[in-house]
Amino acid sequence: MLRQAMAKPRRQALRGPAYMFCARSSSLSMTEELFLDAAEYGNIPEVRRMLEELPDLNVNCVNYMGQNALQLAVANEHLEVAKLLLRKKKLARIGDALLLAISKGYIRIVEAILGHQAFADNQRLTDSPRQAETHDDFFAYDEDGTRFSHDITPIILASHCHEYEVVHILLMRGARIERPHDYFCQCTTCNDNKKNDSFSHSQSRINAYKGLASPAYLSLANEDPVMAALELSNELAVLANIEKEFKNDYKKLSMQCKDFVVGLLDLCRNTEEVEAMLNGDIGSRQNSETFRRQSLIRLKLAIKYEVKKFVAHPNCQQQLLSIWYENLSGLRQQTTAVKILLVLGVAAGLPILSFMYWIVPSSKLGKLMRGPFLKFVAHAASFMIFLCLLVMNAADRFEGTTLLSNMTVHDYPSQLFRMKTTPFTWMEFLIISWVIGKIWAACKDIWLQDIREYVSEPWNLLDFGIMAIFVTSFIARLMAFWHAYSAQCYVDEHYTDLSNITLPYEIQYFQLARIYWMPSDPQLISEGLYAIAVVLSFSRIAYILPANESFGPLQISLGRTVKDIFKFMVIFITVFVAFMIGMFILYSYYLGAKHNDAFTTLEESFKTLFWAIFGLSEVKSVVIHTDHKFIENIGYILYGVYNIIMVIVLLNMLIAMFNSSFQEIEDDADVEWKFARAKLWFSYFEHGGTLPVPFNLVPSPKSILTLLLRIRGFLCKVPQSRRRHNPNDDTELNKLKQQEDVGGVGASSCSTRHQKIMNRLIKRYIVKAQIDKDNDEVNEGELKEMKQDISSLRFELLESKNHKMETLAELIGQLREVIHMQQQLSSEEHHNGVWPN
Repeated sequence: MLRQAMAKPRRQALRGPAYMFCARSSSLSMTEELFLDAAEYGNIPEVRRMLEELPDLNVNCVNYMGQNALQLAVANEHLEVAKLLLRKKKLARIGDALLLAISKGYIRIVEAILGHQAFADNQRLTDSPRQAETHDDFFAYDEDGTRFSHDITPIILASHCHEYEVVHILLMRGARIERPHDYFCQCTTCNDNKKNDSFSHSQSRINAYKGLASPAYLSLANEDPVMAALELSNELAVLANIEKEFKNDYKKLSMQCKDFVVGLLDLCRNTEEVEAMLNGDIGSRQNSETFRRQSLIRLKLAIKYEVKKFVAHPNCQQQLLSIWYENLSGLRQQTTAVKILLVLGVAAGLPILSFMYWIVPSSKLGKLMRGPFLKFVAHAASFMIFLCLLVMNAADRFEGTTLLSNMTVHDYPSQLFRMKTTPFTWMEFLIISWVIGKIWAACKDIWLQDIREYVSEPWNLLDFGIMAIFVTSFIARLMAFWHAYSAQCYVDEHYTDLSNITLPYEIQYFQLARIYWMPSDPQLISEGLYAIAVVLSFSRIAYILPANESFGPLQISLGRTVKDIFKFMVIFITVFVAFMIGMFILYSYYLGAKHNDAFTTLEESFKTLFWAIFGLSEVKSVVIHTDHKFIENIGYILYGVYNIIMVIVLLNMLIAMFNSSFQEIEDDADVEWKFARAKLWFSYFEHGGTLPVPFNLVPSPKSILTLLLRIRGFLCKVPQSRRRHNPNDDTELNKLKQQEDVGGVGASSCSTRHQKIMNRLIKRYIVKAQIDKDNDEVNEGELKEMKQDISSLRFELLESKNHKMETLAELIGQLREVIHMQQQLSSEEHHNGVWPN
């Protein structure tokens, strides 16, 4: 009676306002009400008594919210009550109770529910409510019976909640998260789901990816968590660009995977663990030819997927720095002046160093030359020499040319003028050798790596453009020389002196001064393309700027502003073309009737509006000499609106975009610079390409021997991989993935050193996550748990008190009976003792 008096008012207070649920709660009997109250408040003795004494009790009855006794007990963390209920047969909504326990992190209750016979075959752990049979009561199918989406499985929910222990328990029982199909998958299942409910289909994909991207699932369900996280982060980033409506969700999950990898790297405590994170299986690397040079497969993948915090992490940067100064470890402690002197020495002695490396590549000097730092210095010095050649090629015209455009010269009477201008000079031959060497180096890069990866790098595209323009310029120059040479051969065959001789026009053309050349003359085209190539060649200096801490962030900001300009050009071109066509249409009929020729032709309209952006066009450009004021006023209005839009609005918007991009880089300048520097360093970690341009054109004995061995292998029909000498190639990524599915020597789950190291890191990560979670627990939750424990204890104490009172009453009754019997016995003895007297 005391329990009913305490529980009844609370139940009425909760249900009073919820009139919309009264239909369901009114169907409950008083016994069922008391049963649900006992389960909710943890009255273990009452629940046990009702389950034992009332065999007809409906244990699956639900309250006004559609929750049965098991759900109420789980929601309030009453473990003993849940265990009592789980002993009953035909118990409904066990799946809902399991999901509820997982969501609240009640691990002991989860273990108790998983011990139920319904999970004997573990099939329930992989089936979501949607996949289960509709007539089954394992899950609630009414619209308000379950708190979770019908595509949620226990393992997905545990991953969402970052419950490491629950995830481990479910994984040990065989539960797995099924990876969603490709977004463009056209299988029957995907097509049916999209047709039935596209929104639900998208939500189920997001829920699955949330589980896959959970640190709990990544760390416990994958043999190689680092590789799995990197691949998944890239997949989610791609989906963010495909499914625009869920872009923020996918980007957040992608960042979560990246943070997981960074968190693992942050827990490394020695060099061996850092190497395991960056290289993969360090045990198998011992048998490779490149034992002294780390493969850095995962670092390459992190750079490719732009995991900037991972690459810029101090542990990773320190490892990269040790590789960068390979064989020159003492150089790290030297001053900047010593490093500059070393760079100048390498630049000055580059031909000698290249020749020595060509002869003895395996010597001590050869090993130094193969080091990333000296390789970078040699290539940078070669490029600077190339730029100096470009400058010196025009040195004879620094103070002005002596050959004016209306002049012609010749060395002997029968020589044509063009034979003086078209031949290549020795300086230009050196430039051509540098260009050919660069083309050969690019061809080797494309051969040794995937063409798509080569094209994805912007600097490679710039190199390709520079080389293409140089080659086109040289070809045009060669064509001009060939035409002039053919004309000269004709002259030499027919004439000895060209004075006072009328030549055929096709021959006379090569005797004309520059001002009379045709606009399409190959030499003019060659000179124009050559000038463009020179400008682009100097812009290539920006590639080496990330090596310096001061210039690196500036180069990154410059690259970001270039992207902003391309975005801005879409709006700019739209507005510009609109006004250009409009002004041309307005003034095209007034050619010769204006102050100038502005807007009278399409070309003049383009020029006027373009230079108006910089304030170099006149307002009189819209004035006409006739009395057509309406046309003139329209011209004034359009020209004024154009200046307002372009100068005041768009240009200021472009400046704001520049400021925003620069501020983003500046706010995270250290990470951006270290990431850019790592990309630069990594390009010199690869084996091969030691000799800089143009010394790479000379075949080395090593390359000749390699070629002969390959030819021999081909003739003998012995399969030989073309990439055997490039262990850092992307094919190693595929090999590494295959090791997860195909067992090999040293590839078992915990047999390799790499696997042991990763297990240590995962344990540290889980411990750290649990400590952080404990520190973040809300005090209100702890107080609520204590309140529930006290409530359960109160009912147990009351039950214990009642039981003791009953025991005491029985003892008193027994005592009374004993006393009564003793009194009777005494009276009988007394009667028997008196009778003989």
